[in-house]
Amino acid sequence: MASKLLLIAVFVLDLIAFGLAVAAEQRRSTAKISQDTDVNYNYCVYDSDIATGYGVGAFLFLMVSQALVMAASRCFCCGKGLNPSGSRAWAVILFIVCWLFFLIAEICLLAGSVRNAYHTKYRTIFSEQPPSCETVRKGVFAAGAAFIFLNAIVNKFYYICYSSARDKSFPAYGGEAAVGMGTYK
Repeated sequence: MASKLLLIAVFVLDLIAFGLAVAAEQRRSTAKISQDTDVNYNYCVYDSDIATGYGVGAFLFLMVSQALVMAASRCFCCGKGLNPSGSRAWAVILFIVCWLFFLIAEICLLAGSVRNAYHTKYRTIFSEQPPSCETVRKGVFAAGAAFIFLNAIVNKFYYICYSSARDKSFPAYGGEAAVGMGTYK
């Protein structure tokens, strides 16, 4: 039977990570070109940098969530063997999909956070092209939030299927000398 306490804890962590990723998308940096009249050059002025913190927070909460599920399931490769059944087959498939969604979400969150934190210091003279005020593209944190949501769903199904296959596994060999042999009278 799957641990309800673990499922609730992982749900809360995933919910926090999702909320932080959505907040990061809403609060990502924007830039505008400003002119310095004394020295005659243009430069970039960035607003709040809070989205970087939100993105890193979502990254960490998702990582803890994934680590809890993998530790509880012994990362699918350690522990006693599972019963060959439909639950084990689904657990294998969901394990792979779970890690795929996790990696995509983490890459989106990390790339968005790094790009949001990068502020160009580029300056130009009036006669040249305006500076390139680079910011994170719209939708990077939203993609991370979407994959956090998908990972949350798949993670829970994986753990439930793994627990079901583990509970139906073969009993361990008890060390009896006459295992499988009938008694003759």
